[in-house]
This record gives sequence, structure tokens and C-alpha cells, in this order.
Amino acid sequence: MAGNAEVVVYWRPGCPFCMKLRAGLRLSRLTFSEIDIWKDPEAAAFVRSVADGNETVPTVTVGGRAMVNPSRRQVLAAVSDPGR
Repeated sequence: MAGNAEVVVYWRPGCPFCMKLRAGLRLSRLTFSEIDIWKDPEAAAFVRSVADGNETVPTVTVGGRAMVNPSRRQVLAAVSDPGR
């Protein structure tokens, strides 16, 4: 499954929610980029900027629109309808 909108998953090692979401998106055959916020200070700052100052992961952007701790279903819906 490939959408027109770029999908980026911000994650960190050891996060079970991140592992579940990333695995689910892979099974859905969605093309997405992954950024480890522990290795990328700018990514960590971005996550804090959209998550009320917290490093809540997974945080996902679809076409630049941020979603904090979304479900696989929410990500796929946003890819299908980027205006949502």
C-alpha cells in the first residue's frame, strides 16, 4: 500500500507501542520513513513540539500533519485521506 503523502514514524528503542505500530504498518505494506528520536535531537524537539512538551512516541506525520500515538488504522486512514 503506498499513499501519496509522505509518512514518517518517530520512535525510540524499547517502546512497545512503537514496535507494534511499525510492524502493523509494514504488514499493511505502507511505505514510511523511521526516525529514532534518541539519535536525532531535532526529531526529538519536533516530537516535543507536537506532544505538549513530551517525547511521546510513536508520533507519526502524514504529509506533514502530526499524530501523537496513533493506531495503525488512524495512520492508514490519514494516508487514504490526507485532508482528514
